[in-house]
Amino acid sequence: MSKPKNTLPEQWQQNQKAAKATQIAFDLDEKFQYAIRKAALDAGVSPSDQIRDILGLTVTKRPKRPRLTVSLSTDDYAQLAQKYNLSAEQQLEIKKHVLDDLIQFSSDD
Repeated sequence: MSKPKNTLPEQWQQNQKAAKATQIAFDLDEKFQYAIRKAALDAGVSPSDQIRDILGLTVTKRPKRPRLTVSLSTDDYAQLAQKYNLSAEQQLEIKKHVLDDLIQFSSDD
């Protein structure tokens, strides 16, 4: 008796295709990297999407949340807590102060 074939939901099949993709990295001179990153920023896309566009490959037009990220260690939280007169455990409050600092930095231009 043969087992019925389990077909994966369509979204899982798409994820399988994405998992099979191979990421490649390019070691380019800084001025070339800057030009590509600036073009991506000006176009409102990621650098990888910009590279795909340059190469004439399809670019997924899914909406992306524009965000910046930074990794903070426990030492970083301790340093920021001291800067903002908070305890290192008040990470949400620290995040609010960091956001204020980033906005202030952007407004100074």
